[in-house]
Amino acid sequence: METIVATATAPVKSALALIRVSGDDSFAITEKLLGKPLNVSNKAEIRHGTLSYQGKTIDDVVLLCYPNPHSMTGEDVVEITCHGSPLIANEIVEAYLSLGARYATNGEFTSRAFYNGKVDLVQAEAINDLINATTKESKNVALLSLSGKTSAQLKPLLNGLGEALASVEVGIDYPEYDEDEPYTLNDIETMCEKLLPRVQSLIEKGVQGQYLRNGIDVALVGEPNVGKSSLLNALLAEDKAIVSSRPGTTRDVVEGEISIKGLPVRLYDTAGIHDTDDEIERLGVERSKKILAKAELILLVIDGNQGETENTRELRELLKGKKILEICNKSDLISEKIDGNCYVSAISGNVENIKEAIFAALNLNDEVYVTPALSSPRELSLLRLVASDVEEAIRLCKEGLSVDLVSVPLQNAYNHMRQVLGQDPTQDFASEIFSRFCVGK
Repeated sequence: METIVATATAPVKSALALIRVSGDDSFAITEKLLGKPLNVSNKAEIRHGTLSYQGKTIDDVVLLCYPNPHSMTGEDVVEITCHGSPLIANEIVEAYLSLGARYATNGEFTSRAFYNGKVDLVQAEAINDLINATTKESKNVALLSLSGKTSAQLKPLLNGLGEALASVEVGIDYPEYDEDEPYTLNDIETMCEKLLPRVQSLIEKGVQGQYLRNGIDVALVGEPNVGKSSLLNALLAEDKAIVSSRPGTTRDVVEGEISIKGLPVRLYDTAGIHDTDDEIERLGVERSKKILAKAELILLVIDGNQGETENTRELRELLKGKKILEICNKSDLISEKIDGNCYVSAISGNVENIKEAIFAALNLNDEVYVTPALSSPRELSLLRLVASDVEEAIRLCKEGLSVDLVSVPLQNAYNHMRQVLGQDPTQDFASEIFSRFCVGK
């Protein structure tokens, strides 16, 4: 494999910098720059020396040498720790390039690890999640995936789908080898109905993991003067939005960000949604509607002292299909409260119950921090396809259609599950059949 090189640390002045090299000539090029053999055995070795090129000293370095396959890429790898001047790091990289290496493309070290079987695609994506984690909690979830615990949840499902599909295919392609009673549609339906809830559970956990990974958008909505701006300020613990008793003060979207138990929450105080002849206010209402479209959760703020209004009912209709958490503000003015409603007095600044309610509204609990989750858009989209395929197989079984028709969605589900792990979905399924059944002995 051709040798690649790249800096693994940011190109800024620091105490140390790290350069990574991977490929067939990693050791040979390093020996030329070091001026002596590395003498690497079959395990990782540490070396110290001075790198020089064309008779000029570059730097004193520490070398971590990993022989294949005992490295992160599965190839010969050298990790060079040098002094943290970007100039020195660049000189080392340029020396490797001059001696036959090439500069690595984005993610190429991890892609080589994937293609060489060191990690599956779920683990590869977790590396990027780990780098981009913004909270301790999202970092911990990424570590679960990197350790292989997330992938481990998929393999029993893949085996279950393979068994269901093989049960169908063995009767279609190899009927002469059916030694036992052939599987009936009821048998296949039962197998699929056991698999479907497990796939749906993975999707639910994935959505929760996506919340931790990316954060959520929460919009504060309500008619004018119900206390949305006061509530935003209380949640942010700062005076971000202008507060006034005059209706229509907020004419644009005001935003801020908080963390609720490690969940990044982006808050948007929207203009009161109502009909208006004021051009500026109308533009604010239009912007608010755009925020509503992208928000994962809506805080519908109601004046608890005023109660339900026609405008509030219209807002509920507008927000149909969105996840809504109703907040009764101005609770200090309410004498009778209904159990189950979320009451708050934004002006007092005590909004901890709202934070708890936001967490609960997203079906989140403390288990989400220790539960492996397939949360990338790619993983979730494929899992949703798997669920749809299995549902289709169940439907066809219930309708009593032929077994060969049932095999189509099962094949799709199996292939989509393989794609989640980054496995080849086009492989010949005959090998699966032979591995599971005594076909042909």
